[in-house]
Amino acid sequence: MHADNTGQGFDQLLDVIDKIKNKPDDRRIILSDWNPSDLKLMALPPCHMFAQFYVASGELSCQMYQRSADMGLGVPFNIASYALLTCMIAHVCGLVPGDFVHVIGDAHVYKTHMSPLQEQLKKLPRPFPILKINPQKKDIDSFVAADFELKNYEPHQKIEMKMAV
Repeated sequence: MHADNTGQGFDQLLDVIDKIKNKPDDRRIILSDWNPSDLKLMALPPCHMFAQFYVASGELSCQMYQRSADMGLGVPFNIASYALLTCMIAHVCGLVPGDFVHVIGDAHVYKTHMSPLQEQLKKLPRPFPILKINPQKKDIDSFVAADFELKNYEPHQKIEMKMAV
């Protein structure tokens, strides 16, 4: 199920966790998906490409830079993914999740998404759900889906949007 990449690179996630635990004031607690030497090999360069983590007053915050942002389909998933990652890292480091800051370089809305997004904007936001993480888990690589529970999650009805190509 998982590839064995032993000896084939650098585990950025484990480095981030080590720095948070041992050097929380480090200004280089960074994950980067941007590898210029691999760009020609990619079908599409990474859109969400850089995250920096900050520790202050027992909280872990994350600032993520996204070079290109599909506001209809990509951004909601990216926000949820990086917020969850921040919660997971905070959990294994014994911290409380803090802020998630999302910086976008090129935000765009595809023509086919205009009507669905206008419909979405008419909906009133609902309270955020509460994320519960299995307190027994202390290793970032040991999580499984059953280790997470969303309480009080009341989403609006799905709005259909087609993937733009």
